[in-house]
Amino acid sequence: MSVVRPTRCVPAITDVDVDELAASGVCCVLFDRDNTVVPRDTGVAPAPVMDWMARVREAGMSLCMVSNNFHSGQVEASAAELGCPVVHHAMKPAPFAVRRALDLMGAAPDEAVLIGDQVFTDVMAGNLAGVRTILVEPQSTTDLWYTHIFRIFERAIGARR
Repeated sequence: MSVVRPTRCVPAITDVDVDELAASGVCCVLFDRDNTVVPRDTGVAPAPVMDWMARVREAGMSLCMVSNNFHSGQVEASAAELGCPVVHHAMKPAPFAVRRALDLMGAAPDEAVLIGDQVFTDVMAGNLAGVRTILVEPQSTTDLWYTHIFRIFERAIGARR
């Protein structure tokens, strides 16, 4: 398996079927913050994301944010709003923060999934850590300058349209 290929792709985190995750043995959902659950242009998780996370919890799965964002206050505030632990300063695509999140949540790699909006950070980190990965479309077009460059390469390798 290629480290840049997600297990699957969906338009948004809210399109990930919670029942399907549970049926496939997932007990821990790891997720990225910026443009996966919190649009970069608002800084607040939309109500449908909050509802989706409630369904994940109701299905008996745990949640943990894994974020590269270096603004610890913003990341901690989002984690508090979402009601979950966080591993920040993740340095994805390195898999260490994903492994730290798995340890924190008491989950094995085959019991987890990582959901994110970037191939060269989220998908690579998840794949290198041995977890399933789901690539979503970014929630907004507002992004860091270098992320726009990465998105060009994501399209070039066929991960994006």
